[in-house]
Amino acid sequence: MKIRNVAIIAHVDHGKTSLVDQLLYQSGMFRDGELIKLAGGQHGLIMDSNDLERERGITILSKNTAIRWREWRINIVDTPGHADFGG
Repeated sequence: MKIRNVAIIAHVDHGKTSLVDQLLYQSGMFRDGELIKLAGGQHGLIMDSNDLERERGITILSKNTAIRWREWRINIVDTPGHADFGG
């Protein structure tokens, strides 16, 4: 299996977490409706996992996940977009 490591880095509110959620959805890693059950908060994003992130719709803590695509394992890091959270 081939491996790629990817970090999603961009400024606040530019769709980093939405992109990772769509990659999870489109990779087929979850069954239909499973992501919706796992996601929460006003924006329904699975990568926003703590209560404050779900309430405010922002990423505060970096998170990692992995998807499989063809013969590739793609390791992904979703980063906060604001310098205050980057410590």
